[in-house]
Amino acid sequence: MRISQHEALQQFITYIQLEKNYSALTSEAYQQDLQEFFSFLKQEQVTTLEEVEYVHARLFVTQLYNEEKARATISRKISSIRSFFRFLNREFQLNDASFQSLYHPKKESRLPRFFYEEELKMLFEANEGETPKEKRELAILELLYATGIRVSELTSIQLKDVDFSLSILRVMGKGRKERYVPFGQFAHEALQLYVTDARPILMKKQQHDSLFVNMRGEPLTARGVRYILNEMVKKTELTTTIYPHMIRHTFATHLLNQGADLRTVQELLGHASLSSTQVYTHVTKEHLRNTYMNAHPRA
Repeated sequence: MRISQHEALQQFITYIQLEKNYSALTSEAYQQDLQEFFSFLKQEQVTTLEEVEYVHARLFVTQLYNEEKARATISRKISSIRSFFRFLNREFQLNDASFQSLYHPKKESRLPRFFYEEELKMLFEANEGETPKEKRELAILELLYATGIRVSELTSIQLKDVDFSLSILRVMGKGRKERYVPFGQFAHEALQLYVTDARPILMKKQQHDSLFVNMRGEPLTARGVRYILNEMVKKTELTTTIYPHMIRHTFATHLLNQGADLRTVQELLGHASLSSTQVYTHVTKEHLRNTYMNAHPRA
């Protein structure tokens, strides 16, 4: 049975959304990866999916290396192609054996970037304020650091997901997996101030239950969060570029440095595998030195 690239892609996206419970962001990433692969096939004058062979996939990967794409990006695109052709094999009996032979590049052994406690203190202090906008931004920063949630999880929070009496946040993670994450006093105060004083003003005439909103009262997007965080850094003497996952890295690093066990951090981060959490087992130089000085008999 012959099927067009467009129709196959649409059926695949429907499959990963409905049956695999992939988020909208993940589905969009798969779609972009596969559309990029289709564009490459067009350049190679391959017009049908039945014509695609292992050599085409290898040439595509080679092109990605030539474009100096990050290894993680290349690995994700390989996964997208493999999953797509596995789906075609299941649904349309298209041979996918060649694509299972594609190997992933070795991961770069870079440690996650994070803030030291002094840097984070500067960030908090520089962004205190009394306007609705400032109260919203501080609440976002406090909640990200207090919980380590992903930016996609932050923007999907509804008012009903926040339990102020227990200081617990209901989070819908990857694969529509639900978890509950506690937050501390600083986040509690900043969040309550935002909800009672700032959000009603920012909402204007909008009617929805999204916790965080933009200056027009509409639900805040992931792009909006990235912009807000970068504007917050500009108010400090820090020279780093901030991104939402950097706060997540900081959350995990600080917990582990203070003695939290790996399984607890895994649960808080919503990682399906412990190996995903182990990347955070690096420690700061100060923590390493202090532990050594306190523990070694001849230090």
